Amino acid sequence: MTLVLRHAKERLLRLALLGIVATAYATATAAAHADCGLADFRRDALRLANEARATARQCGSQAMPAAGALVWNDALARAAIAHAQDMVTRDYFEHVGSDGRNVGDRMTAAGYRWRAAGENLALGPASIAGAVQGWLASPGHCAALMDARFRDLGLACVRNAGGRPIWTMTLGTPR
Repeated sequence: MTLVLRHAKERLLRLALLGIVATAYATATAAAHADCGLADFRRDALRLANEARATARQCGSQAMPAAGALVWNDALARAAIAHAQDMVTRDYFEHVGSDGRNVGDRMTAAGYRWRAAGENLALGPASIAGAVQGWLASPGHCAALMDARFRDLGLACVRNAGGRPIWTMTLGTPR
């Protein structure tokens, strides 16, 4: 009986470890494919977002002063990837996740301790420049990108079943 229990425990442990490895692999694979195949994704995301923030602009009726540069944050990128993947997998496009969570919930789940949270979504632009231009042309998205409270950035791009890019930009300020 003891030998049977020991083998059962060993088998359960092996299965648990395989599950952990599979989850890690799936996460790494999703992250590797969350750039829509664009070269220099992270560098270009920061450059274009920070170029936009460096100039005061009008976001609809709201005048926005120039804002400080953002820095890349891996936790925010994980939150962006998770939401973009969820939208692609479940075929929807909105800020509230299929599980009812909002951007702050996703940031927390990704390990980011935040005091300010924001998110921009885009469907269709083929490039980071196109996504940023679209956000700057939309008053609410523009105001989020230009919000001087934000310090950190994460970005993901995942193609839906039709091949159209879905963009998720996550903006945050740590506690």
